[in-house]
Amino acid sequence: MERIYAQQIKPEDDGKKVYIKGWIKEIRDLGKICFLVLRDISGTIQITASKDKIKEELFNYITTIPKQSIVAVEGIVKKSNQAPLGREIIPEKVDVIAKSEPILPIDISDFSKTELSKRLDYRYLDLHNSRTQSIFKIQAEISFRFREFFYNNGFIEIQPPSIIASASEGGTELFPVMYFEKSAFLAQSPQLYKQMCACSLEKVFCITPVWRAEKHNTTRHLNESRQMDIEMAFADEFLVMNKLSKVVKYIIEKVNNTCKRELSKLNIKLKTPKEKYITYTEVVDLLKELNVKIDYGEDISPEGEKKLGTAFPDTIIFIHDWPLSLKPFYIMPKTLQKKESLSRGFDALYKGMEISSGGQRIHIPEVLTERLRSCGLNPENFRYYIDSFRYGSPEHAGWSIGLERFTMALLNLDNIREACLFPRDRDRLVP
Repeated sequence: MERIYAQQIKPEDDGKKVYIKGWIKEIRDLGKICFLVLRDISGTIQITASKDKIKEELFNYITTIPKQSIVAVEGIVKKSNQAPLGREIIPEKVDVIAKSEPILPIDISDFSKTELSKRLDYRYLDLHNSRTQSIFKIQAEISFRFREFFYNNGFIEIQPPSIIASASEGGTELFPVMYFEKSAFLAQSPQLYKQMCACSLEKVFCITPVWRAEKHNTTRHLNESRQMDIEMAFADEFLVMNKLSKVVKYIIEKVNNTCKRELSKLNIKLKTPKEKYITYTEVVDLLKELNVKIDYGEDISPEGEKKLGTAFPDTIIFIHDWPLSLKPFYIMPKTLQKKESLSRGFDALYKGMEISSGGQRIHIPEVLTERLRSCGLNPENFRYYIDSFRYGSPEHAGWSIGLERFTMALLNLDNIREACLFPRDRDRLVP
């Protein structure tokens, strides 16, 4: 008999014989009647075993199966006003495919109180929790709709390398690796490669892992994460900000339409956001009015981001015209005047959290060389990158959204590790 999934079984299938496989999520043995809640990828269905309706041998066997075991059930669908969703299965045959240990190391029920660090120790088991599954089903939808949006807008997907010879964004926060007889690093960003691609392919995007060896240990940082990036030729920072606004709205609308059950499980109601454009200088003045300590030339603190999120709810806040000193070497100065102090970089905040940074890039080799030097970097280490702009390179711009960070913001999660299947941070390397 062909397997059927839990959510495919309807009350109108009353009397139909079905074959279903899945995990035993719950068991309730009431003496003369035993209820099993069977879960598969589609959802759950109740298996009702009553002593007066099934063979005694089968009933006794069912009551001995440990929770979380995988079973195959043949039985008859019965319409029931008492059963969840109005249907249940009366079993005729139950086979244990894989028996679970009787005691689970963590609670995987819908009301689990197990702390996050222990859940992550047993992440492979935590993934059976319906709340956890909801997070990653929504995250899969986010990445799918990101791809869909840019495919539909004529962008080409690229696959940048994950092993690099020099820093992509400056700084020393790199994980070194041995690459045969040479020293190399895990990529901290696809930045340089997506720029080179955009200068020939015009419109590119990618979803790629990145690594940053920063020794932080916060609720919103990871040392390995996934980035959703775009880069566009013949574009400035405002054009790509517009693209970011459109794709975020597109993703949220699609998640609202296709992930209703998962959003309900997480008690999340999403609104299509507005957008707000504001300069860095205006933000500094506003934060001072909101009693957030900040001086011009300083980055915006997490407290400041939260205050801005409260001041502009359900809004993507684009902060532009940042000081050049706060942006990476590849961000274009506002003008090409020698004493220019502003940049064409921006940050995007959503729900009180930075979800993206980007801007127009430098496409003039001489300006790029000077910026590298001013950031304390050796232009010789970036020779291939600088030279790529010597043969007809247009102005171009782009940005990056952290997939886990965006998931965290979208779903109001307390810790970014909840939005990462197997987190890698300063202390965690397994599982």
